[in-house]
Amino acid sequence: MSRLTRAEMQERNRGKVLAAAREEFTERGFRDAKIDSIAERAELTRGAVYSNFPGKRALYFAVLADLAERAPEPPHPEPGRTAREALSAFARAWVTRLPLATAEPHDPARLGMDLMSEVIVEERTRLPFAQLMRFDALLLGLALERLRPPEPPAGRLVGVAEAVLTTLHGASQMAAAAPGFIEPFTIVSVCEQLADLDLGDVWQPPHIPYIPRARPADEPWSPPPAVDVIRGGPARLAGDGVVAILGLHRLEAAEEAVRAAPPEATVTAVLVTGDSDELAPLARLVIAELRSCLRQAFPPSAWPRLQVVYDESGVLAAAAGMPAVSDGTEAAVRIEAGRIVARADGRGACHAAASAG
Repeated sequence: MSRLTRAEMQERNRGKVLAAAREEFTERGFRDAKIDSIAERAELTRGAVYSNFPGKRALYFAVLADLAERAPEPPHPEPGRTAREALSAFARAWVTRLPLATAEPHDPARLGMDLMSEVIVEERTRLPFAQLMRFDALLLGLALERLRPPEPPAGRLVGVAEAVLTTLHGASQMAAAAPGFIEPFTIVSVCEQLADLDLGDVWQPPHIPYIPRARPADEPWSPPPAVDVIRGGPARLAGDGVVAILGLHRLEAAEEAVRAAPPEATVTAVLVTGDSDELAPLARLVIAELRSCLRQAFPPSAWPRLQVVYDESGVLAAAAGMPAVSDGTEAAVRIEAGRIVARADGRGACHAAASAG
């Protein structure tokens, strides 16, 4: 039997730590869980746990993200063909994950009940989480817009999506704090009726003192293979379109790329972070939970036009000419005929690159 390489051994140990941490968090809750106990469950040293995860919160986020990404999509009826039907199905998919009033204190469904308290405890997690919520609302809003009748659209539906997500996240918090407080199907009915809400929501280009002009370029574009996490398949990066490199503090700028790009252009949001240990799994968790409900509720033809790619190693950002990234990064390139023909960076870069030419 061949010996494992160093990388294979590290990956195996990481998997053992995640499995042990899931057991520990489920049985004792996040507050009472101990790193020493997790190490004992994993049959590893405390140092081995810390070599894979810098702290208990990073490990907690990683466990939740891993579960959200691996959760099989349950059998579900035909996705909605109208906004009302889709929001009803979206809310049903959401509430089925909530713990029942009769659930035991250590039921696995309660595993994520400490998430929000860990998010709000520090600005370094609050700000990315707020941007992730805006990003989720954009994805849901774009899907809703694709279900509208063919007549000229009256405006964006991101505001409706924000109201839906506020309702559902509130339901999640109440399910954790006051199980049985509200009937789940009441939540479903509320979300369904939000489809008819008229918020006068009209997209406005960014209003900032200085929007950078995209710089003309003529450079080869050879992106590495990547996965579009919304569709679960290879991202289409070779065709004409816009590639936006966004740190977790600038995710809202993705909408500027989508709204300003030509209708036929492929728009890709490449998510980067300066904290791959803690913030990367938080991003994966938030988007995976949205994606699961979205895929159950909307037909593929209505999935948002925006592709989403994680770039924790920074290789895709480097291919776009950004060798160094942070959570404040906003940069974008315009692709035509397999070449970078325009680039921009800084606040407003997505709008500049998408509207170039």
